[in-house]
Amino acid sequence: MSFEITVDGRPVPVVQGQSVGAALHAAGITSWRSTRHEGRPRGLFCGIGVCFDCLVTVNGRESQRACLVPASPGDEVTTS
Repeated sequence: MSFEITVDGRPVPVVQGQSVGAALHAAGITSWRSTRHEGRPRGLFCGIGVCFDCLVTVNGRESQRACLVPASPGDEVTTS
């Protein structure tokens, strides 16, 4: 089963069981935030929730690790 989530206003396809981070990566979105001081791009790094490189806002909940949040139909994801 597949569905879509919305990332920064654009639809992203998801396969049932994917995390938000996996869906972003599968859609070719490999960087969705940057470091505070030097502006270096960040996205998935460890993929298992140890680091905090993949932070996103999901349905208004800030600072969610995209690699740990299961994607659900209709999710609204905002990156920074």
